[in-house]
Amino acid sequence: MNKTEQAYERHLNARREAGEVLWYRFEGIKLRLADNTFLTIDFAVMLADGQLEMHDVKGGKAVFMDDARAKTKVAADQYPFQFRAVYPRAKREGGGWIFEDF
Repeated sequence: MNKTEQAYERHLNARREAGEVLWYRFEGIKLRLADNTFLTIDFAVMLADGQLEMHDVKGGKAVFMDDARAKTKVAADQYPFQFRAVYPRAKREGGGWIFEDF
């Protein structure tokens, strides 16, 4: 895990302790999109209501390149999960996380 992913894992742990998240796994799910084309999800997250979400942690919106964005959109069309890109919010803007849903 890189530092941003480690920070997001701390966020998920806090949500789990608060009862909002039942379970999560880092890079535990690899989705097949086409022949020889796969997407490995950063965090598979099961919410308290049982919904499974796929969270892809990025350093910033500029870091979420066209290829990864396209794969995420394809995966969102093919699989019955909520896909979310997760970006850190700058400390000067209050910190925390920004979510982009697909």
